[in-house]
Amino acid sequence: MPLKVGDQVPDFELSDQLGKSRSMKQAKGNPLVLFFYPKDDTPGCTAEACGFRDKYDLFKIFGAQVWGVSNDNDISHRRFIEKYKLPFPLLCDTDNYLRKMFGVPKALGIIDGRVTYIIDADGIVKHVFNDLLNSPKHVSEALRILDSIRMDTN
Repeated sequence: MPLKVGDQVPDFELSDQLGKSRSMKQAKGNPLVLFFYPKDDTPGCTAEACGFRDKYDLFKIFGAQVWGVSNDNDISHRRFIEKYKLPFPLLCDTDNYLRKMFGVPKALGIIDGRVTYIIDADGIVKHVFNDLLNSPKHVSEALRILDSIRMDTN
């Protein structure tokens, strides 16, 4: 069953492009933007990742961590990060463990979906944005929700 707004994110652990373990426990205490994307270095995924890169300073102002997730391996992720100077980690979900845990759907039944989860500092899903084709909207939606979370806590 897919995670939805109001759900507690279960703990998970995956390695990033450098083999560093990333877990939900590590993310707690700060908001987390977790964006699932289909494939490194493809046009839509590059636009999305570069959008998060270009607004990364705003995410830091909100105190949020940004983590990308695809089923590409560490070598592919390192190349993608180096090529586009991405300042955030990419998690290696090579067996789709995290994608299945979150219930990220496939588009047209065959393409890994593009879904962004905005998770608050307590590990609660605050927003889910699912749109395969409008990759830039994932960035603006994440910033909009982070702003509303900040307003709610003030």
